[in-house]
Amino acid sequence: MNAVESRLDHLRGEVVPKTHNARTIAALTSNPGCCRRAVMDAAGIDKQRLATYLGFPAPFGQSQFAISRGNAFEAQVKANGCAELLKLLRQQLELPIPEVAYDNLDDIGGNTSLPVRHARTRSLLTRAARSGADAGTLFDHPLLQLEVGGRPVYLEPDLIAFQLGGQFHVVEIKSFSVIDGHADGVKVAAAVVQSAVYVLALRGLLAGHGIGPDAVADQVVLICPENFSNKPTAALLDVRRQLTVLRRQLARLERIESLLELLPPGLTFDLAIDDAGVPRRAQDDLAGSVRTVDARYSPECLASCEMCYFCRDEARGQTAVLGRDVREELGAIDAISVALELAAGVRTPSEDQSEAALLLRQAARLRREAAGDAA
Repeated sequence: MNAVESRLDHLRGEVVPKTHNARTIAALTSNPGCCRRAVMDAAGIDKQRLATYLGFPAPFGQSQFAISRGNAFEAQVKANGCAELLKLLRQQLELPIPEVAYDNLDDIGGNTSLPVRHARTRSLLTRAARSGADAGTLFDHPLLQLEVGGRPVYLEPDLIAFQLGGQFHVVEIKSFSVIDGHADGVKVAAAVVQSAVYVLALRGLLAGHGIGPDAVADQVVLICPENFSNKPTAALLDVRRQLTVLRRQLARLERIESLLELLPPGLTFDLAIDDAGVPRRAQDDLAGSVRTVDARYSPECLASCEMCYFCRDEARGQTAVLGRDVREELGAIDAISVALELAAGVRTPSEDQSEAALLLRQAARLRREAAGDAA
């Protein structure tokens, strides 16, 4: 074990790490400047449990009912030799062949270790890409890798279909319903970003073997229940814009080694869980450890991060709670009270606050004039 892995293990404590997935990567890249989230995700911290113990539980995660429903729908779509799935793929990807080869990559001869599954996935996908033969090979739960903050993380899409003509398509199966041709826009947007993560990872896998990005389609197949039944329906979604954003944001992420060097020696987020599964660590001590790592809170965090309420409480009175645009416009002005004093002209700005102070005074003047006109 290298020094980085040892340090991350110490940060996490004696618990099984939470693995990265497409959701966590999408959330991390939406706020690449947040050191706190980057360190916690790299260490595999259970942020939901941590935030709950600190008294700031966030409404994230699916209910057990939703998880069971999702698993049942996925099993139905793949049942009987993927009969329903093949029907949808023929419609969406124009696969004219009656049968396809099928590879289940959940385990390899009974071996479920991640390195073995990833090696088998790489072997099968590169062979299929180079075969030159028209084949509709389906790969169930392949295991991909993507570099996040300088460290490779494993990712597992629902399915990858190799279609006629030599292009792979990522297939994502979701349990939210499509009612009269329309689905929840927030859920669809999240599914598109997650699928783009898989496309990026798959292109990276093939690129390592000299296979170009055109071997993976820019469109992904989203499969959901139709109306109020469990009958599946499919749609093609373009992920080119999301791919561009993901590449840029992943490139902006600080390497985890650099972030760890900024942390004090001995820092840990360990809950000190006893044999009964009850945390024993003092809450104040744990909260102090969490605050040691800089966060970059913004209101958008409320939709994507389990630590959002803790960080919002911590940022109370700071310009960050007003949103990223306001924080960036105000630059070196971190506190709302300072911004109000500068706007009122009762505080002399420092050199690095002068430009923002001028904008604040102008805004305050315009507000007074508008209020006067309204009166």
